[in-house]
Amino acid sequence: MKKFKYTLQGLDCANCARKIEEAIKKSGKVENAVVNFNTLTLSFMAENDEEEFVKSVVAKIEPNVAVSPLSNDTKKEKTGTDVINVIRFSLGIVAALLSMIINVKVISEILIILSYVLLMYRVFKVAIKQVFKNKVLDENTLICISAVGAYAVGKHMEGVMVLALYEFGKILEAKAINNTRRSIKSLMDIKPEYANLKSGDSFIQVSPEQVKIGDIVVIKPGERVPVDGTVISGQTNVNNSALTGESKYVSLGVGDHILAGGINIDGAVEAVVDKEYAATTVASILELTENATDRKAKTENTVASLAKIYVPCVMVLAVLVAILLPLVTDLTYSQSIYRGLIFLVISCPCAIAISVPLSYFCGIGKASSIGVLVKGSDYLDSLKDISTIVMDKTGTITTGKFSVSNVVVLDEKYTKEEVLNLCKLGESFSNHPIAKAILDGDKIDSSKVKNYTEISGKGISFEYEEKHILVGNKGLVETTHENIDSTRVYVSVDKNVIGYLELEDILKEESARVVSKLKEKGIHVKMFTGDNENVARCVASEVKIDDVYYNMLPQDKYSELEQIIGVKDKNSKVAFVGDGINDSPVLALADIGISMGGVGSNSAIEASDVVIMTDNLEKILDAMNISSFTSKIIKQNLIFALGTKILFLVLSTIGLTGMAFAIFADVGVTVLTILNSIRILNKKI
Repeated sequence: MKKFKYTLQGLDCANCARKIEEAIKKSGKVENAVVNFNTLTLSFMAENDEEEFVKSVVAKIEPNVAVSPLSNDTKKEKTGTDVINVIRFSLGIVAALLSMIINVKVISEILIILSYVLLMYRVFKVAIKQVFKNKVLDENTLICISAVGAYAVGKHMEGVMVLALYEFGKILEAKAINNTRRSIKSLMDIKPEYANLKSGDSFIQVSPEQVKIGDIVVIKPGERVPVDGTVISGQTNVNNSALTGESKYVSLGVGDHILAGGINIDGAVEAVVDKEYAATTVASILELTENATDRKAKTENTVASLAKIYVPCVMVLAVLVAILLPLVTDLTYSQSIYRGLIFLVISCPCAIAISVPLSYFCGIGKASSIGVLVKGSDYLDSLKDISTIVMDKTGTITTGKFSVSNVVVLDEKYTKEEVLNLCKLGESFSNHPIAKAILDGDKIDSSKVKNYTEISGKGISFEYEEKHILVGNKGLVETTHENIDSTRVYVSVDKNVIGYLELEDILKEESARVVSKLKEKGIHVKMFTGDNENVARCVASEVKIDDVYYNMLPQDKYSELEQIIGVKDKNSKVAFVGDGINDSPVLALADIGISMGGVGSNSAIEASDVVIMTDNLEKILDAMNISSFTSKIIKQNLIFALGTKILFLVLSTIGLTGMAFAIFADVGVTVLTILNSIRILNKKI
């Protein structure tokens, strides 16, 4: 199956977005259909393109929405229609005001009618289309009935006020939504627009997607780096804050790796391309951020389910109000029907439907701006519920940057150099951080190495010059020597331990501070490591972690984490923090897998639910704070929206509010919840 994605231009109703998604899902033609109102996109999995089917479904629900395949050129917003609506609204208001000033009855009547035509044009147009589709109870239809009814009974200005308030609210709503979208886009405006592809002594501007591996690109001061590459000429400082959230510039010269999405600050550089644009970190970040809200949080699904019940319930109540009030009060049926219409206008669930997903959208956008990638609304929501955090030691609590501090010889037949060289031979095939530390950039001739085997969690076995060599921890070799407080890599020749290397790992500056703050939040912190007991307890003691698990193989980590998850409270979450490469099984098992990936690590991005684009543990606290604040905003929006609607439903029943207040309860509340959601983007972390 392939993934297809379309843009829904002109979709301005969150509730209609939900209806489109449900209709496509019910068809059974496609799988995993998601309508993202925040990005105005529809995505699904299918064997073949179903564009015509999608267009037919959308046309039935929202006839004014244009459906087209999503491309790089279709993401620009159309603003012409918005300008026309504002002009038409303004002229309508002017016409109404002039009708009040001019005393000539005929001219005043003409101006009132003109005002009605201008203000009701868009609403009436949509209403007629909905009537022909047997959707008489659409809010646009109700507004038209209310306005025309007011004119019919001689309440001309009340009809104008109803139309004006509705149109003004819709203009504000559209502007608020578009501003939110633009705010998030500006936070994530990291895609390079072009690449300067070198051709002979000159260069040509092409799109980043056209650049191939091995091409040479020129990056001038002030330009965004188009693709990942290696600098071959020049020296400069690069701002990678869009990728990492860190404002500190990175100094780069010949031989250094330069990342797409960064901004070149100082001098012009040339770089040979390492990755095509689609494989770059910036492309992965953009795709993840755009698709993150496709994974809906529990709250979103609950609200969507309630909306299905809420709307028909209010409609039934509206009918009952229209029928029963004249039987128990002095109201006429025309008056009770009018109150029923008010009921229906108030019942529109747009404020509820839009505020929840929009808040998550803002939360994910905010997290991305500080260098934290959250792969879904459900994961963002879960961050606030973490009760236990299990941390890997190497590369998480420590820097993972080992250095050989000592070489110890246990067999007099060998020198320190020979012990070290045999160790380097074994580690030359490995990508483990310890292996890289031992090699220290040296190029090793491994052509004579035979039968190389990596033994998970223990080390390496190979043959060299007719001898069987083992390189690894104490669990791999037979030795009576005990580890004290350092990481040791033993070297064995034909089952004889000839020596070992002592390596030291540096503790991250923020580790102890982060552990302390997590404990203050009531979160249990545990540490997993494959290292020996002495080293593990030494590190744990420095950062004040009480629960330490050591000498762990990958399967040990998995089984232990299973037990931790098995005894947790059903409403709490267990997070695992690792490097994203070696800890894939436990990252997948945890309720929330958090990778300390480091910028440029695509493997980390793929392995986990949350990715810290720097190796800074404090970003976890920031992500949890964003999660908590997002949840707070969602609760505020739901309480305000539901509370306001219930209040005005009661007031309208007893005759204390008119259609103008009903419109506020619909459109006004929607605008206010949108504005409240935007606060997430401005939250200081």
